[in-house]
Amino acid sequence: MPLWTAYCMTNLLLKALRCEPIERPPVWLMRQAGRYMPEYRALRGKYSLWQLFHEPELAAQVTKQPLDVLGVDAAILFSDILVIAEVFGLVVDFSQQGGPRIVPAVHTPSQVQALQMRPVQEVLSYVFETIRRVKQEIVQPLIGFSGAPFTVASYLIDSTSKEAFSRTKRWLKEDPTSFHALLKKITQATIIYLQEQVKAGVDALQIFDSWASVLDEAEFTQFSLPYLQEIVRVVQTKEMPVIVFCRDASLRAEALAGIQSAAISFDWHRSMKELRKIVPASIAIQGNFPPSFLKSSKGEIQSGVQELLSSMQGERGWIVNLGHGITPDISVDHVRCFVDAAKCFSL
Repeated sequence: MPLWTAYCMTNLLLKALRCEPIERPPVWLMRQAGRYMPEYRALRGKYSLWQLFHEPELAAQVTKQPLDVLGVDAAILFSDILVIAEVFGLVVDFSQQGGPRIVPAVHTPSQVQALQMRPVQEVLSYVFETIRRVKQEIVQPLIGFSGAPFTVASYLIDSTSKEAFSRTKRWLKEDPTSFHALLKKITQATIIYLQEQVKAGVDALQIFDSWASVLDEAEFTQFSLPYLQEIVRVVQTKEMPVIVFCRDASLRAEALAGIQSAAISFDWHRSMKELRKIVPASIAIQGNFPPSFLKSSKGEIQSGVQELLSSMQGERGWIVNLGHGITPDISVDHVRCFVDAAKCFSL
């Protein structure tokens, strides 16, 4: 296949994000690389998680694995939402079971005041080098990403998600002023971080507000939405689409549509057909199979994909994906079956 033809085919994702006509919906998956893949586990057996994130050669290798193994339509940068903490001189400890831990955790307003942003370009240079390496070796689009300010703040404060961010919830109720001060600092660093990813060569960006679901509607409106909106306003351009992800996003579809990001990533609480009616046609929608769907038989996966895609026949601006990340207990063959079923469908 001529390189030009291959390149045009790989632009399916970018066309979908711009709500342009396409021959089939593109497919990529959240947590494309991970423990369900033997290739990833082989690397993880040799290197620490810290090394995989911080050594560009290794991070680039992991980023590219799903392209070779699954044949998805885009790569997503292999990194972690908490590397932004390093900009403030905090340590991200990846050695703990149950997820990364911030050292020291941020527990007081005086700690927030003391946080000073170091040069993002220098502190996170390894991320930008990973992007450059990947872009030299693939023709598919590369998606960069960051955590959303509220989610990052939750980890900085509670350090782990095991206790449902109880300290975070208490802080925002008892001292919203200092909590907003923390969110503003994270937002400033995140904007620069995403802009540097763009300079390094990513084709699209995704913002993950993974823990916005712990907020009620009033809290979400106050502590999540404005900061997502600010990042999109500054970072998104016609050439650089931004996808917004919030856990339980389908229950807040109207509010998220108001951000006017290029796309919204949705979970499975509402059908894609219903979400397409709620979200303006100028905004692409992404989703929305539950990760547990991949535990179904191959026949059930194929028919389930066919059913969803058929329900969206004739629609523009949508991307086939899971509503959340692939879990470690999923079979690679089932993931590949999912991708192949989506790629065989024509709009």
